[in-house]
Amino acid sequence: MSFGVRFGALVAVIVGAFVIYASLERPGATRAVQEGYRGTGQDLIYHTTALTDAAAKNQLPEEQAPVDPVGQKASEVYKNVQVLKDVDVGEFNRLMASLTAWVAPQQGCAYCHAEGQDFSADALYTKKVARRMLQMTQRINADWKTHVAQTGVTCYTCHRGQPVPSYVWFQNDGNESARGPMGGHTGKNQPSYAAGLAALPVDPFTPFLENKGNGDNIRVISTEALPSGDRRSIKQAEWTYSLMIHMSESLGVNCTYCHNTRAFSSWEQSSPARATAWYGIRMVRDLNETYLQSLQGTFPPNRLGVMGDVAKINCQTCHQGAFKPLLGASMVKTYPELQATQVSADNAPATPAAPVAPMPEAPAPAAK
Repeated sequence: MSFGVRFGALVAVIVGAFVIYASLERPGATRAVQEGYRGTGQDLIYHTTALTDAAAKNQLPEEQAPVDPVGQKASEVYKNVQVLKDVDVGEFNRLMASLTAWVAPQQGCAYCHAEGQDFSADALYTKKVARRMLQMTQRINADWKTHVAQTGVTCYTCHRGQPVPSYVWFQNDGNESARGPMGGHTGKNQPSYAAGLAALPVDPFTPFLENKGNGDNIRVISTEALPSGDRRSIKQAEWTYSLMIHMSESLGVNCTYCHNTRAFSSWEQSSPARATAWYGIRMVRDLNETYLQSLQGTFPPNRLGVMGDVAKINCQTCHQGAFKPLLGASMVKTYPELQATQVSADNAPATPAAPVAPMPEAPAPAAK
């Protein structure tokens, strides 16, 4: 081997080592917070830079000033109001101004309303999508308090001033060339963005977060003494780990935020946050199937994924690195029109994927 080749290889190693070192965080730049009983290993490890990043991403926007009631419903003043029919027109206009700031501050009203046309026209697909998103927001605040409690959500929770939220997902069949001859068609053996670039399945969202009928198939421990096939085995554990890493990174927490390290599967030894996460998974499934997948024929081709599906949500869409979206601040309290006490038939999607079943009860974790 010539000197030039050896020197080039040495330089490549040094540069690679420097890049890896530069990407690592100093071991001392962490904080530990005791989450459970002493000695149970339930400590949350926070990286200080991650906390700083999460705080920057979760700033509240400027709020529109309150308005006095006009005394007329929005549907009495404007044509083609389908979702917020009974809202006072003053509150309706305030919400429209807020939606513009939350979702399309650069594009303005023209993002949903075609310029030169009556505002009541449904000429743009974005208006139809916005109507569906209002319905979805009302559903979350009315029927998913098991996850969002009284904090609730608004359009800003996900959008943060962007027409398309920063964190959405599409079906992903993986990179064919990355699997290798022994990889098999399982979506493994390649860097998984969902799982923090670990060699785990690249798309844990399609099997676990797409449809309400997925059931309780997120597991590591088999429910059979001698499992057969490939669903209650190491393969399913890898898919579960991929989803769990996604949840951990989305909330900026480690496993002990929900689990006790002495018995990960035990509900009795888990923290209350695990029950909240259990409902969150089911909420995401409900929203993806009922409100987002039903927009398949509404979005233009350039808004679809490479496999032709619509953008869907996961934990990071709302949380964006914080254990609670917007660090627990509630914006919905000043927007009562987004807090429907119960979603009516008029506010449901025109073609829902399936009737919504009653919410199941999560196993209750033991009190600390």
